[in-house]
Amino acid sequence: MSSSHSDKYLTKLLFGLSAVITSIFVIVFACFERTKKEDWYFWGLVASILMCTGLLLLLSSVVHKIKSDLINRQKSREMQKTKEN
Repeated sequence: MSSSHSDKYLTKLLFGLSAVITSIFVIVFACFERTKKEDWYFWGLVASILMCTGLLLLLSSVVHKIKSDLINRQKSREMQKTKEN
């Protein structure tokens, strides 16, 4: 079960970072390349959706990392108890 959480951690971390980086590129693109005043609503919506999705995935990956660490710690404690007995 621990490997499941560590796999989810890595996957969500990578997708979260890529979404945040993409949102920053969209913001820079909208600022420097798209100078129409009517066009910024669309690019603002795209950037905000990407940013929120990326942050949500990053927070979810942190939760999976904590779960993985707690499961590993519990397994090591159980192994120590069985070695002592």
